Amino acid sequence: MSDEIVKIKGSKSGLQLSFAEGAAFAAVRKDIEEKLVSGTGFFLRGTLVLLPKDAFSETERAQLQKMFHEHGLICRTMNPEAQPTPSEQVRRENEQEKQRQAAAQAQAASRKEKVQEMVVVNRTLRGGQEIRTESSVMVCGNVNPGAQIIAGGSIDIRGTCRGMVHAGAFGDNTAFIIADHLMPTQIRISNLIARSPDEMEKTERAERASIKEGRIVIEPIER
Repeated sequence: MSDEIVKIKGSKSGLQLSFAEGAAFAAVRKDIEEKLVSGTGFFLRGTLVLLPKDAFSETERAQLQKMFHEHGLICRTMNPEAQPTPSEQVRRENEQEKQRQAAAQAQAASRKEKVQEMVVVNRTLRGGQEIRTESSVMVCGNVNPGAQIIAGGSIDIRGTCRGMVHAGAFGDNTAFIIADHLMPTQIRISNLIARSPDEMEKTERAERASIKEGRIVIEPIER
């Protein structure tokens, strides 16, 4: 029942709230507060929240507006007779996009500031096994088909890689992947994806995959 007290509908102008018929103000306020505290994906900081014009009294609407403002949201009363103009909607969408980009850049900068450690795995990774970390990874063994490594930094495999490997998983374009024999089912660096050809010649030299000119390039190297 509590899930239906407050209903949320997204629109270009913001989030429109509606309330269950006959719902008491105390129940509405409690349900909204629980959603805000839980960090639900609807209530992102800077989002515009629209309250129905005829919902509750002016004092009660003021209490809800104060609660939204305390969580970084913009709260306004919805007026059906004065809908936002197309230019106003574009302006709001641009502001929200700038806020999302700024938050993503701040998060990326925060990750780079952390001292990056390396996870060392002294075994072969078999099918179904996974390594997932924000750090770099070194595997002293093989990465078999069906195994995968997802790392925030670079990946170094002292053996043959036939699994799925993803370096720079949180947006680091400088990350790279090295293996004695690099023959993965899929290789990813940051947001780029590449696959090994069906038939790949096995070399005697280690190989390194990195991003160059906007694509993943694999080249032999000396250890």
